Amino acid sequence: MKNIKSYLLLLLLTLTGIFSFSKITETTTKKSVDNTKYVNTFIGTGGHGHTFPGATTPYGMVQLSPDTRTLGWDACGGYHYTDSSILGFSHTHLSGTGISDLGDFLFMPFSGEAKVTPGTPEDPDAGYRSRFSHEDEVSSPGFYSVLLKDYNIKAELTATKRAGFHKYTFNKEGKSGIIIDLSHNIYPDNAPNHQFKLISDTEIAGYKGSGGWAVTQDIFFKAKFNKPFIVTFFENGKKIDALPNKMSKKLVAVLTFNTNAGEEVLAKVGISSVDYEGASKNLEAEINHWNFDKVKKEAHDSWKKELSKINVKGGTEDEKTIFYTGLYHTSISPNTFSDVDFRYRGMDRKIHQSKEEKIYTVFSLWDTFRAYNPLKTITDPDKTNEFINTLLTKYDQGGVLPMWELQGNYTGCMIGYHAVPVIVDAYNKGIRGYDVKKAYEAVVHASMYDTTDIFFP
Repeated sequence: MKNIKSYLLLLLLTLTGIFSFSKITETTTKKSVDNTKYVNTFIGTGGHGHTFPGATTPYGMVQLSPDTRTLGWDACGGYHYTDSSILGFSHTHLSGTGISDLGDFLFMPFSGEAKVTPGTPEDPDAGYRSRFSHEDEVSSPGFYSVLLKDYNIKAELTATKRAGFHKYTFNKEGKSGIIIDLSHNIYPDNAPNHQFKLISDTEIAGYKGSGGWAVTQDIFFKAKFNKPFIVTFFENGKKIDALPNKMSKKLVAVLTFNTNAGEEVLAKVGISSVDYEGASKNLEAEINHWNFDKVKKEAHDSWKKELSKINVKGGTEDEKTIFYTGLYHTSISPNTFSDVDFRYRGMDRKIHQSKEEKIYTVFSLWDTFRAYNPLKTITDPDKTNEFINTLLTKYDQGGVLPMWELQGNYTGCMIGYHAVPVIVDAYNKGIRGYDVKKAYEAVVHASMYDTTDIFFP
């Protein structure tokens, strides 16, 4: 398995024959260099690229994106350009990997009568899927929009680091709503555990425990809506009068509204791997208003800043698109894993509290040590320090430096000990904002790769 990201990074480093590079100075930054205009988020969503076109921010916890398929190798990003129907919009996605996972908390707006099963690509009418056209899609860093043709609903998505923001324009008058499907996954789930908590007629929360590539996963959400709803719950496809006292294997919530033609319904959703409180804090800290366009602009500005770290001169428009789309893909992951209060779930599956330490997840080290990580030592040495500190934290809590870490899990995927060249490369370049003694200890330990008492699937 190769991570497509590696090839994009190799492309970035070999394009020096096409472009000349210049460091972005404070002067040029003030001139509002905006390289987001060169990013095509659909690059990689066809073929075997395994990327997604949805809304995220640099290294964000949330990747709010449309899902068109859930099974098969080319479902790794949740979206494939050849598909013609959308299941809905989930809040977590992998980019460029060769194994699938995530796809947590699917939201799907509808008009008319609700359907609580997804249907199939061959027969979208059998479920809540909707047909769509690429002509109705708009996507840029931090934003995604599409028209759901079967419902005549315009969906718009943006995100902060730890929260997603949905805007749905219901073009039909009458019964309408949003489906929240906890059983939606971009992988076969070997350990489903679902729970909803109804907070008020505008707030709902939920928990999803699952086991896929990362065998033990925990994630929570808190959602707020700008319009009151009536909720109906379904367990295993059947309506239930009350939420079960214990965890369920398959829960769906149908939130219904009565909307006027052209009415907008907003939903903002915070997530956390820690607990309900973490999801709520993340939401309140990052979206404490109902201004969708403000969040969209902030997401755009975060990418504008990120993509200004390399400025190129020369080359064609297509070559710049290839370059900056590749650079964009290098800043999607690793993903933020710590909440705004600095709590996070460790490799020992316990909740930990750090003072200000930033914890990340999705370390595809076997794929990234050759090109991605050396690139970051040049464009973002501070981020490199944060990554290495995270790897050392995972060593402390889990017992060994990860090979391929995902959602606080050792996946046991791939061979080798590629956290070592990442650390050594940074050290040799003078990047040493971490405990060097501990790093040396971890590197020596990893050279023998003693996995005694280390849990792998």
